Amino acid sequence: MENNLTRLTEFQTILKNYRISGSSKKILDQSKLVLLVAPSAGGRNTIIQELLKSGGYYFVISDTTRKPRINNGLLEENGKEYWFRTEAEMLHDLQKGKFLEAEIIHGQQVSGISIRELEKASEEHKIAITDVDIGGISNILEAKADTAAIVVLPPSFEEWQQRLSSRGPIEVGEFKRRMETACKIFEQAMNHSTFAFVINDNLQHAVEQIDHIARKGMTDTQKNNQARELARKLLAETQAAISKL
Repeated sequence: MENNLTRLTEFQTILKNYRISGSSKKILDQSKLVLLVAPSAGGRNTIIQELLKSGGYYFVISDTTRKPRINNGLLEENGKEYWFRTEAEMLHDLQKGKFLEAEIIHGQQVSGISIRELEKASEEHKIAITDVDIGGISNILEAKADTAAIVVLPPSFEEWQQRLSSRGPIEVGEFKRRMETACKIFEQAMNHSTFAFVINDNLQHAVEQIDHIARKGMTDTQKNNQARELARKLLAETQAAISKL
């Protein structure tokens, strides 16, 4: 099903100088938010599912103007994959400053994190958590500086590639795109001290580390430094892999 923004200019105008409202800022200040970033097959979705099982986390579902799609023969459900909203509804909430962040994707749809979701998490006394693309984090950190931004890393380049290949054949073009996205993640995260790094070598250990960061707002310096060093190594190996394509 094709997606087209009929009010693209209006979205461009409001997002150019978007600011959250005072009431939304108060909700943000009362909330705990965890953002997980990882290369493809890094394991962030599995980690999120484990954290949700604990009962202490609330998964943030983004709003989008795009139409529901059919995945594996099933139509996406409202409130499960996304909150599917009209352009008018999204514009209204953006005008009221009710989004943490939002962006226009490929000029065809607008997606973003509504303050409404963080308010729900806060009301349930849970930590809000979601997975995001590296490009969307800077705006979120600007609005909420105490956000726990965590990069999940595979334990080695070899293990990472095995995890990727176990998912099934990948076309060369798609493989290159995923590697380039991984490089972007490693580079941007290493250039900012805000990011914490966690190595997903053991699922339970990774979950415990992320839970500690989320609840205490601090990292184990030694483990974080080791993970940052691994990120540098992964970046070099990924760049080398791309150059051979």
